[in-house]
Amino acid sequence: MKSLLALGLIATAFAITCPRRFDSAKVFRVKPQNEKQVSFLKSLASKIPIDFWYPDSASHIVNQMEVNFLVRAEHSNTTKTLLEQNGLHYEILFQNLQEEIDKQLERNSPDSYSYTKYNEWHKISAWTARMAEKKPKLISRLQIGKTFENRPMYILQVGKQKDSKKAIFMDCGIHAREWISPAFCQWFVKEAIRTYGKDKVMTNLLDNMKFYILPVLNIDGYIWSWTSDRCWRKNRSNVTSNKCIGVDLNRNFDAAWGTVDASKDPCTENFCGPSAESEPETKAVATFIRSHLSSIKAYLSIHSYSQMILFPYGYTLNKAPNHDELNELAKKASQAIASLYGKKYKYGTSALTIYPSSGCSDDWAYNQGIKYSFTFELRDRGKYGFFLPESEIKPTCQEIMLAVKLMASHILSRTM
Repeated sequence: MKSLLALGLIATAFAITCPRRFDSAKVFRVKPQNEKQVSFLKSLASKIPIDFWYPDSASHIVNQMEVNFLVRAEHSNTTKTLLEQNGLHYEILFQNLQEEIDKQLERNSPDSYSYTKYNEWHKISAWTARMAEKKPKLISRLQIGKTFENRPMYILQVGKQKDSKKAIFMDCGIHAREWISPAFCQWFVKEAIRTYGKDKVMTNLLDNMKFYILPVLNIDGYIWSWTSDRCWRKNRSNVTSNKCIGVDLNRNFDAAWGTVDASKDPCTENFCGPSAESEPETKAVATFIRSHLSSIKAYLSIHSYSQMILFPYGYTLNKAPNHDELNELAKKASQAIASLYGKKYKYGTSALTIYPSSGCSDDWAYNQGIKYSFTFELRDRGKYGFFLPESEIKPTCQEIMLAVKLMASHILSRTM
């Protein structure tokens, strides 16, 4: 009996810790041509387990929209058959998703760190301490809270004047699987200190304003995406008695919370939590920003994918009071991005440009009085999606640096 119990415990432990695999899992792309096909795609998730990548839920599918979704190997043939029966032409972006995951998890050394590689959390955490120690006159590290799993959340305060009355708050990695996002926050800090005193624009920015950089907002989820499920999106809290884990942190802010594209079902990818700011990660960010409202003039949230620059609102079709200025600034930022490698970024309000959503951090920040609030959706447009190759890290970060510097310069000159 004891032997059987021991074997059972081992099997249970293995089931809990064994990473989710995606052998022969496929990512489909389809484009509905009429309302009948739209209706079919919306109902497909009730027939087959589907992970929608773009849009993030079936409810947002509209005619002529490119829809990307992940299907496990055992359901791929059925998916093909159903798509063909309904006259939908499909493209398979990944024939075997596990092969792509294995490529990204190959590492030369468990302790090596590189700005052109995706880095695990322990490396990023050590990097934040190293940067503050290396450049104490330009960088300091602050703890703003702890995650659900009790990990410290650090921001890097970057700037020459610690008491500057102007600041920009930028977070990365609110969704765990969007690895290019934390890569950009690290790149930004690296470039800021590397070019300070050499590049006139960056020098002027760091002499006259602060940047609060949160390299990974969703630390627990990010770690889980490395160790257990590369496609994980949410945090790792268990706020309900339901067996399903995690809250979508970008549906958990107090901005029309729980009204649009925000599920109350804990098993969905866009579960908004039991209440606004129910999550310690959300609460930490919101509390820090509220306590620094007198100086924070802009909020930037870095995501992937789809190559877009978005601004409020997401939960309503109404225009923000300074819509024209936000639109013009996003347009110029998009042009700056395109000037380097020719990548085109769409821009506009979240509700109209990507899809309506509520409880999002950019809308919340805007409603706090931060009148320059933007969300960046980085490369690409779906060929690789959340699995952007490491060879794309450098060019992606280089082009986004141009946009952020342009925006920051505008904000510096236009705010009191």
